[in-house]
Amino acid sequence: MEKKFRLANRSVSTPADPPSINLRCPECHRLGSFDTLKNTHDIVVQSQGDFQGNLYVGYRVCPNTSCNLLMFVAFQQVRQPALEAKVLVSYPAERIDFDASNIPQPIVDALEEAITCHSCAAYTASAIMIRKSLEELCREKNAQGKRLVDQIKDIGSKIILPNDLINGIDNLRLLGNDAAHVELKYYDKIDKEEVEVGIEFTKEILKAVYQYSLLVSRLEGLKKKAPPTT
Repeated sequence: MEKKFRLANRSVSTPADPPSINLRCPECHRLGSFDTLKNTHDIVVQSQGDFQGNLYVGYRVCPNTSCNLLMFVAFQQVRQPALEAKVLVSYPAERIDFDASNIPQPIVDALEEAITCHSCAAYTASAIMIRKSLEELCREKNAQGKRLVDQIKDIGSKIILPNDLINGIDNLRLLGNDAAHVELKYYDKIDKEEVEVGIEFTKEILKAVYQYSLLVSRLEGLKKKAPPTT
Protein backbone atom coordinates (compact mmCIF):
# COMPACT_ATOMS: atom_id res chain seq x y z
CA MET A 1 0.00 0.00 0.00
CA GLU A 2 1.39 3.39 -0.98
CA LYS A 3 1.73 5.96 1.82
CA LYS A 4 1.72 9.74 1.11
CA PHE A 5 2.75 12.83 3.08
CA ARG A 6 3.95 16.39 2.44
CA LEU A 7 7.55 17.64 2.54
CA ALA A 8 8.75 21.14 1.57
CA ASN A 9 5.62 21.78 -0.53
CA ARG A 10 6.12 18.56 -2.47
CA SER A 11 4.00 15.44 -2.53
CA VAL A 12 6.02 12.52 -1.18
CA SER A 13 5.10 8.83 -1.21
CA THR A 14 6.53 5.41 -0.48
CA PRO A 15 5.58 3.04 -3.35
CA ALA A 16 4.84 -0.54 -2.41
CA ASP A 17 6.65 -2.05 -5.41
CA PRO A 18 10.07 -0.35 -5.85
CA PRO A 19 11.88 -1.20 -9.11
CA SER A 20 15.12 -3.12 -9.47
CA ILE A 21 18.11 -1.10 -10.71
CA ASN A 22 20.84 -2.34 -13.05
CA LEU A 23 24.28 -1.36 -11.74
CA ARG A 24 27.89 -2.50 -11.68
CA CYS A 25 28.78 -3.16 -8.05
CA PRO A 26 31.69 -0.92 -6.93
CA GLU A 27 32.81 -3.66 -4.52
CA CYS A 28 32.72 -6.95 -6.48
CA HIS A 29 32.62 -5.24 -9.94
CA ARG A 30 29.82 -7.48 -11.23
CA LEU A 31 26.83 -6.24 -13.20
CA GLY A 32 23.53 -7.09 -11.61
CA SER A 33 19.94 -6.19 -10.89
CA PHE A 34 19.90 -4.54 -7.46
CA ASP A 35 16.76 -4.93 -5.33
CA THR A 36 15.65 -3.18 -2.16
CA LEU A 37 16.20 -4.46 1.35
CA LYS A 38 13.45 -6.73 2.59
CA ASN A 39 10.43 -4.83 3.97
CA THR A 40 11.80 -1.43 2.90
CA HIS A 41 10.48 1.08 0.35
CA ASP A 42 11.74 4.01 -1.69
CA ILE A 43 10.82 7.61 -0.95
CA VAL A 44 9.29 9.34 -3.99
CA VAL A 45 9.30 13.13 -4.35
CA GLN A 46 6.66 13.96 -6.96
CA SER A 47 7.50 16.44 -9.71
CA GLN A 48 6.54 20.09 -9.26
CA GLY A 49 7.51 23.27 -11.09
CA ASP A 50 10.62 23.04 -13.28
CA PHE A 51 11.66 19.64 -11.91
CA GLN A 52 11.02 17.03 -14.61
CA GLY A 53 9.89 13.62 -13.37
CA ASN A 54 9.53 12.10 -9.92
CA LEU A 55 12.69 11.64 -7.85
CA TYR A 56 13.13 8.28 -6.11
CA VAL A 57 15.59 7.68 -3.27
CA GLY A 58 16.29 4.47 -1.39
CA TYR A 59 18.65 1.57 -0.80
CA ARG A 60 19.63 -1.35 -3.00
CA VAL A 61 21.63 -4.52 -2.30
CA CYS A 62 24.18 -6.22 -4.58
CA PRO A 63 22.65 -9.52 -5.79
CA ASN A 64 26.02 -11.30 -5.50
CA THR A 65 25.54 -13.31 -2.28
CA SER A 66 29.27 -13.22 -1.52
CA CYS A 67 29.17 -9.41 -1.62
CA ASN A 68 25.73 -8.02 -0.59
CA LEU A 69 27.01 -4.42 -0.71
CA LEU A 70 24.40 -1.90 0.47
CA MET A 71 24.08 1.13 -1.82
CA PHE A 72 22.16 4.39 -1.61
CA VAL A 73 20.55 5.44 -4.89
CA ALA A 74 18.61 8.39 -6.27
CA PHE A 75 16.92 7.82 -9.63
CA GLN A 76 14.08 8.69 -11.98
CA GLN A 77 11.84 6.31 -13.88
CA VAL A 78 11.94 7.02 -17.61
CA ARG A 79 10.69 5.35 -20.78
CA GLN A 80 13.44 4.67 -23.38
CA PRO A 81 11.35 2.98 -24.76
CA ALA A 82 10.53 0.63 -21.85
CA LEU A 83 10.10 1.93 -18.32
CA GLU A 84 13.43 1.79 -16.49
CA ALA A 85 15.33 3.50 -13.70
CA LYS A 86 17.77 6.26 -14.67
CA VAL A 87 20.31 6.48 -11.83
CA LEU A 88 21.23 10.06 -10.89
CA VAL A 89 23.38 9.33 -7.83
CA SER A 90 24.68 6.12 -6.26
CA TYR A 91 26.86 5.69 -3.20
CA PRO A 92 29.34 4.07 -3.10
CA ALA A 93 29.69 5.36 -6.66
CA GLU A 94 29.57 2.96 -9.60
CA ARG A 95 33.06 2.42 -11.06
CA ILE A 96 34.49 1.57 -14.47
CA ASP A 97 35.67 -2.04 -14.45
CA PHE A 98 39.45 -2.63 -14.56
CA ASP A 99 41.39 -5.92 -14.60
CA ALA A 100 44.77 -5.26 -12.95
CA SER A 101 46.21 -8.74 -13.58
CA ASN A 102 49.95 -8.80 -14.31
CA ILE A 103 50.23 -4.97 -14.36
CA PRO A 104 52.93 -3.26 -12.21
CA GLN A 105 51.55 -1.75 -9.03
CA PRO A 106 52.53 1.92 -9.67
CA ILE A 107 50.52 1.84 -12.92
CA VAL A 108 47.59 0.10 -11.21
CA ASP A 109 47.55 2.65 -8.37
CA ALA A 110 47.49 5.59 -10.79
CA LEU A 111 44.71 4.19 -12.99
CA GLU A 112 42.62 3.07 -9.99
CA GLU A 113 42.82 6.64 -8.69
CA ALA A 114 41.76 7.94 -12.11
CA ILE A 115 38.74 5.60 -12.03
CA THR A 116 37.88 6.72 -8.49
CA CYS A 117 38.03 10.39 -9.51
CA HIS A 118 35.82 9.64 -12.53
CA SER A 119 33.23 7.92 -10.32
CA CYS A 120 33.08 11.09 -8.19
CA ALA A 121 32.71 13.36 -11.27
CA ALA A 122 36.17 14.86 -10.60
CA TYR A 123 37.08 14.78 -14.28
CA THR A 124 40.08 17.11 -14.20
CA ALA A 125 41.67 15.05 -11.41
CA SER A 126 40.84 11.85 -13.30
CA ALA A 127 42.51 13.15 -16.48
CA ILE A 128 45.67 14.01 -14.56
CA MET A 129 45.81 10.51 -13.06
CA ILE A 130 45.22 8.89 -16.46
CA ARG A 131 48.22 10.80 -17.71
CA LYS A 132 50.21 9.70 -14.67
CA SER A 133 49.35 6.03 -15.33
CA LEU A 134 50.61 6.41 -18.91
CA GLU A 135 53.76 8.15 -17.67
CA GLU A 136 54.36 5.26 -15.27
CA LEU A 137 53.92 2.81 -18.16
CA CYS A 138 56.43 4.71 -20.33
CA ARG A 139 58.90 4.88 -17.45
CA GLU A 140 58.57 1.14 -16.78
CA LYS A 141 59.11 0.30 -20.46
CA ASN A 142 61.90 2.88 -21.03
CA ALA A 143 59.90 4.43 -23.87
CA GLN A 144 61.77 6.85 -26.12
CA GLY A 145 60.58 10.37 -26.98
CA LYS A 146 60.48 13.84 -25.47
CA ARG A 147 56.68 14.06 -25.26
CA LEU A 148 54.30 11.57 -23.68
CA VAL A 149 52.47 11.16 -26.99
CA ASP A 150 55.73 10.19 -28.68
CA GLN A 151 56.64 7.78 -25.89
CA ILE A 152 53.29 5.98 -26.23
CA LYS A 153 53.80 5.72 -29.99
CA ASP A 154 57.23 4.23 -29.31
CA ILE A 155 55.62 1.56 -27.13
CA GLY A 156 53.04 0.98 -29.86
CA SER A 157 55.81 0.23 -32.35
CA LYS A 158 57.00 -2.65 -30.14
CA ILE A 159 53.69 -4.33 -29.30
CA ILE A 160 50.62 -5.44 -31.24
CA LEU A 161 48.05 -2.64 -31.22
CA PRO A 162 45.49 -1.50 -33.80
CA ASN A 163 46.92 1.39 -35.84
CA ASP A 164 43.70 3.37 -35.37
CA LEU A 165 44.23 3.26 -31.60
CA ILE A 166 47.79 4.52 -31.82
CA ASN A 167 46.91 7.19 -34.39
CA GLY A 168 44.00 8.35 -32.24
CA ILE A 169 46.09 9.35 -29.24
CA ASP A 170 46.67 12.80 -30.73
CA ASN A 171 42.95 13.45 -30.20
CA LEU A 172 43.17 12.94 -26.44
CA ARG A 173 43.48 16.39 -24.89
CA LEU A 174 44.35 14.88 -21.52
CA LEU A 175 47.75 13.94 -22.96
CA GLY A 176 48.37 17.59 -23.84
CA ASN A 177 51.96 18.72 -24.16
CA ASP A 178 54.54 19.05 -21.42
CA ALA A 179 53.98 22.77 -20.83
CA ALA A 180 50.20 22.37 -20.71
CA HIS A 181 50.64 19.48 -18.30
CA VAL A 182 52.58 21.66 -15.86
CA GLU A 183 50.26 24.66 -16.14
CA LEU A 184 47.09 22.50 -16.12
CA LYS A 185 45.40 24.81 -18.65
CA TYR A 186 44.56 22.03 -21.06
CA TYR A 187 42.50 20.15 -18.48
CA ASP A 188 39.87 22.87 -18.15
CA LYS A 189 38.21 21.63 -21.37
CA ILE A 190 38.12 17.93 -20.49
CA ASP A 191 34.68 16.43 -19.88
CA LYS A 192 33.20 13.12 -18.72
CA GLU A 193 33.23 11.49 -22.15
CA GLU A 194 36.86 12.30 -22.86
CA VAL A 195 37.91 10.96 -19.47
CA GLU A 196 36.01 7.73 -20.14
CA VAL A 197 37.69 7.39 -23.55
CA GLY A 198 41.05 8.06 -21.88
CA ILE A 199 40.47 5.32 -19.31
CA GLU A 200 39.37 2.82 -21.98
CA PHE A 201 42.37 3.77 -24.15
CA THR A 202 44.73 3.23 -21.23
CA LYS A 203 43.14 -0.13 -20.42
CA GLU A 204 43.64 -1.31 -24.02
CA ILE A 205 47.31 -0.24 -23.98
CA LEU A 206 47.86 -2.10 -20.69
CA LYS A 207 46.14 -5.21 -22.02
CA ALA A 208 48.46 -5.27 -25.02
CA VAL A 209 51.60 -4.65 -22.97
CA TYR A 210 50.96 -6.90 -19.96
CA GLN A 211 47.96 -9.19 -20.39
CA TYR A 212 47.85 -10.65 -23.90
CA SER A 213 51.10 -12.56 -23.33
CA LEU A 214 49.65 -13.93 -20.08
CA LEU A 215 46.56 -15.16 -21.95
CA VAL A 216 48.72 -16.78 -24.64
CA SER A 217 50.77 -18.54 -21.94
CA ARG A 218 47.58 -19.92 -20.41
CA LEU A 219 46.46 -21.20 -23.80
CA GLU A 220 49.86 -22.85 -24.34
CA GLY A 221 49.48 -24.52 -20.94
CA LEU A 222 46.11 -25.95 -22.00
CA LYS A 223 47.67 -27.23 -25.21
CA LYS A 224 50.31 -29.17 -23.27
CA LYS A 225 47.60 -30.79 -21.12
CA ALA A 226 45.54 -31.93 -24.11
CA PRO A 227 45.65 -35.69 -24.84
CA PRO A 228 47.66 -36.69 -27.93
CA THR A 229 45.73 -37.13 -31.14
CA THR A 230 45.62 -40.55 -32.83
